[in-house]
Amino acid sequence: MGLSDRIGTALLRGLADPETAHGLALRALAAGLGPRGGPPTSPRLTTRLAGLDLPNPVGLAAGFDKNATALAPLARTGFGFLEVGAATPLPQPGNPRPRLFRLDADRAAINRFGFNNDGAEAIAARLARRPAGAVIGLNLGANKTSTDRAADFAKVLSLAGPHVDFATVNVSSPNTEKLRDLQGRAALDALLGGVMAANADLARPVPIFLKIAPDLTDAELAEICEVAEARSVAALIATNTTLSRDGLSDPRKAEAGGLSGRPLFARSTRILAKAYRLTGGRLPLIGVGGIASAEDAYAKFRAGASAVQLYTAIVFEGIGLAGEIARGLDALLARDGFGNVAGAVGRDAEEWVGGMSGQLRRSKA
Repeated sequence: MGLSDRIGTALLRGLADPETAHGLALRALAAGLGPRGGPPTSPRLTTRLAGLDLPNPVGLAAGFDKNATALAPLARTGFGFLEVGAATPLPQPGNPRPRLFRLDADRAAINRFGFNNDGAEAIAARLARRPAGAVIGLNLGANKTSTDRAADFAKVLSLAGPHVDFATVNVSSPNTEKLRDLQGRAALDALLGGVMAANADLARPVPIFLKIAPDLTDAELAEICEVAEARSVAALIATNTTLSRDGLSDPRKAEAGGLSGRPLFARSTRILAKAYRLTGGRLPLIGVGGIASAEDAYAKFRAGASAVQLYTAIVFEGIGLAGEIARGLDALLARDGFGNVAGAVGRDAEEWVGGMSGQLRRSKA
């Protein structure tokens, strides 16, 4: 990463309110500041995911650019694909501030945003002006006051679907009351049925992804995988933030909300590996949670991911981290004799399911 990126990140982290710092970072990107080299690529990094051709498999997770206000500059920073949102049918303010907390001692964050966004119509209008060549998806959400949350996902897809390359059904955020209840078999099947019907009505249907929680029991995960395959979900994103606070030392650990960052790595990677085993590699997986280096990303691939996404680590390391991880991943694949990412996928899945430790994970990466 460049010196200016490191200095800018340090200055933003010095602000008392992390949400204000995040808003300033988006404005700086929109103003043309930040890396401009585009996504690093190579024959090893080029990836086909759910019918999408990616220059590299390192993506931006939903939540960083909720309202699709910095699409063009983000497409130049090194990410192989972008996911914006979550978008809900109607605009909503989300939960009261403060609602974002940096846990510096743990290299983590806790948020309780509550799907604050400008609404699907405004976000769709920005996506209609998206940069050419970039792979961009939208995270679908439901309004807090909706009387039919399942229908909200289909509404957002109908509005914004013509302008994206994929869409993610997000029923795993812990910050909207009872949203995770939609992960149950019957509720999820009905919700996905509505989304798939809306998708079929688009002039150009898009791959539908499903984002799951890291706090699922084995039985819950098995049900989700069964429903996802039956409903022709194109990929699972594992995982969203966690409600667990295991092993934290920062005094802000008691704040309510979803935890992301380094402490989520092992928990999310174990869910990823279990999903890989349950689906037998038939369903592509996107690994999210605690990735801060090329070694972390490589471990996700070896656990079963076909692509990865970043968010919290770029708060600490800067937006240039995406390109740094992609280049490092290329070197790791070359070191181990893999001609492409697919060759590494799932190599360590069984060890992760059995409880691979962080020490062993790093030694193998």
